[in-house]
Amino acid sequence: MTTQVPLPMFYKAPELLSLAAHGDWRLRGGDVAFAAQAAFVPIVASEIAAAASTYPVVFAKDDAQPIVVTGIEQANLFVDEGLWDEDAYVPAYVRRYPFGFIATVNPEGYALAIDTSSPRFGREGEEGTALFENDEPTAFTRQALNFCEAFQMDASATRAFTEALREQDLLIDQRADVVLPDGARRGVEGFQIVDAERFAKLDDVMVLDWHRKGWLALVHFHLGSLQRFQALLVRRARRQEAGPTTPGDARVVSDELLVAEKA
Repeated sequence: MTTQVPLPMFYKAPELLSLAAHGDWRLRGGDVAFAAQAAFVPIVASEIAAAASTYPVVFAKDDAQPIVVTGIEQANLFVDEGLWDEDAYVPAYVRRYPFGFIATVNPEGYALAIDTSSPRFGREGEEGTALFENDEPTAFTRQALNFCEAFQMDASATRAFTEALREQDLLIDQRADVVLPDGARRGVEGFQIVDAERFAKLDDVMVLDWHRKGWLALVHFHLGSLQRFQALLVRRARRQEAGPTTPGDARVVSDELLVAEKA
């Protein structure tokens, strides 16, 4: 019996990019409507600083993958009519779509892939940018490959960071209970945060090592970003056309949104 591997977020029909199958394909312009229902998006460690100024940055409960929270319910509060808020950081995971990498038989190997279900791909006509020309990848396709390679390298560095967090037992389960302007209560759960008290008790040798690796700064950006949950609630209230809002119109049940729950 074969176990079906879940497809990555957004991807419905990924295929390895090849001249034989996609030699005459073109990529047309498009929007980010594919991310309109994404209440969270994965990021890599190098994005944490930029993302923390806009979103709560937390860690997935199952594998400690860093993620940004983009919605309280199953809706991305930063996507409106197919456009991402121009004042918000757009995660690389979103920017690389409909390209991506698929693991090969080589355990460390990856190959460029495309999501063939994306409506941006055209197989006829001259509209859009060609993926191949004269039996060779175009400059555009090579640029997509370079972007995905850089993303994959960042993903490997991210795993080293999150494995260190786990080894030091710094990640704890967390949920945020919120009250919406209409009085409805919602819980955001299934994520973890760094326990600030445990983090403060790291020994000096480890603190120096993490400082040199840039990990101390990443933890501080993560902890600071948790205050962005309140801004997310205000954004949600405005999206629901609740009228003029202030931070008090949408509030957290407790005075402090993320008081660490000891695992």
